[in-house]
Amino acid sequence: MAPNYFQARLTLLSLLLPTTLVAQEFEPGYIDPAPILAAASAAIGEDRLSCISIAGTAYSGMVGQQRLNGYEVDWPRGEPLRNYSRVIDWDNVRMIETFDRDPGNNPASWKYGLGWYGGTPLQQQERQIFSLNGEFAWHQDGQNADPIAVSSVDAERWQLDMWLTPHGFLKAARLPGANPRASWRWELGEMGRDGATVNPEKMTIVSITLMNRFRVDATINSQNLLQRIHTWVPDPVIGDTNYEHEFANADYIDIGDGIRFPTNWHHHTGWDDNYQAQSINAGHNAFGGRQADIVANQCPGDVSVPMSVRNTSFAEIVEVETLGDGIYLYGGGSHNSVVVEFEDYIAVVEAPLHEKRNLAVIDAIVEHIPNKPIRFLINTHQHHDHIGGLRTYMHIGATIITHWKNYDFYTKDVLNYSQRTLDPDMVSLWPPTELAEGYQYEVVRENYVLTDGERIMQMSYVHPLGHVEGMLVAYLPEQKILIEADLLDAPNSILPSEATAANRTLYNHVQRLGIDVETIVPIHGRPTPWKDFIQIIN
Repeated sequence: MAPNYFQARLTLLSLLLPTTLVAQEFEPGYIDPAPILAAASAAIGEDRLSCISIAGTAYSGMVGQQRLNGYEVDWPRGEPLRNYSRVIDWDNVRMIETFDRDPGNNPASWKYGLGWYGGTPLQQQERQIFSLNGEFAWHQDGQNADPIAVSSVDAERWQLDMWLTPHGFLKAARLPGANPRASWRWELGEMGRDGATVNPEKMTIVSITLMNRFRVDATINSQNLLQRIHTWVPDPVIGDTNYEHEFANADYIDIGDGIRFPTNWHHHTGWDDNYQAQSINAGHNAFGGRQADIVANQCPGDVSVPMSVRNTSFAEIVEVETLGDGIYLYGGGSHNSVVVEFEDYIAVVEAPLHEKRNLAVIDAIVEHIPNKPIRFLINTHQHHDHIGGLRTYMHIGATIITHWKNYDFYTKDVLNYSQRTLDPDMVSLWPPTELAEGYQYEVVRENYVLTDGERIMQMSYVHPLGHVEGMLVAYLPEQKILIEADLLDAPNSILPSEATAANRTLYNHVQRLGIDVETIVPIHGRPTPWKDFIQIIN
């Protein structure tokens, strides 16, 4: 019986051995993620933390509100975020952020980073509250204010923020469908963050799939600490956009029971590309601060989703208003587009927000003015909430008219063939041959005119001002209509109580050109009589 027993054992081993070897084999360059994740979890006590409360101060960056170049590294700063707090509950996918910020300047819907949209209601109260519960998110402008729902895109990004934490990433790596993979590389430290470095350090990188569509990776150093957590998020202007949190070793503190959590947050939206080696759009620092008041396993209070938030519809509403013969305001949202009809073509001023908005406007134009091509799209300036539809108009064959300072940014970073994987738009799905030919752009240095022999529309360059790096305005001399963006906002026909610097820039520009204006048509707000505008200037 002995020979049969040993034969059976050998047969069993021969069956098990190949399976064991295959399980341990990885493609060249890849390694086993399991021990890496286990070591990182042990190093920061991940298994002993289900909720976290952090508090301190923070700064905010207005992503997309200014094209930065040269050696700039920051998006324009918003007002400081005082008394900042964030409470995260990973098990139930809930989060509440609160802070105090000076009212009157920022859109009330804006937290920090992406999501800054001009023309939306301004912040009225100092206290700001942002809540997340699963797929729903909302904000409150004041402690007892009504909750206002945010779009699914913003809610998705807010949820990412809770997973792009050291403990959140490790918990997400165990979720169904995460499929962790790992590799390694040698890295030198970053001079600005880590000080002078000489010797490279061997790092491991673990990537997971999160929320069924985001590829998130964490760089883990030799002390088993998560140093960088990175992914990409969709943006209508620059497509798949770098989005990452960084934590230095010295930032981790022991908060009890062997749990370590970082006190200093540093966030990038956009690549850390100070010298514009890869992109013209060089801004990246979008959020940061020190939140050293940390309490383990303190969960958020009531984060039940308000019924008004559940029932909010984000359908695009397009309202058409006639301003004159063949001149129309396409409104219904926070940003307008102005449509001007010529004898055998159409020109549109401004393509704001995103493709969904502009497809709705284009469909309305085609229904209202059939069988006439939209030949030109006039762009006023490069703030991201004003150019999210440039690619949409390029898709339908329109020529983009913009000012000269935007050309390199648009042609290299925006109107390009780069694939957009997270939120494919029309150009990435059906790239036109003409995209790289160069004749779909017209650049204005001082003045530009569209005419059919009867109607005239004049574009002029507004000289540099603090709000933005250059601006175009459009003027229809027969109707004495001036179309502009951000130089005068008139929500609900309400004008500023006193003139701003941008208001005075607009006034001075009209005076310098000597043009006769009767009506200002803002991209934000309602048409405004020039005589009413003059009252706040004087």
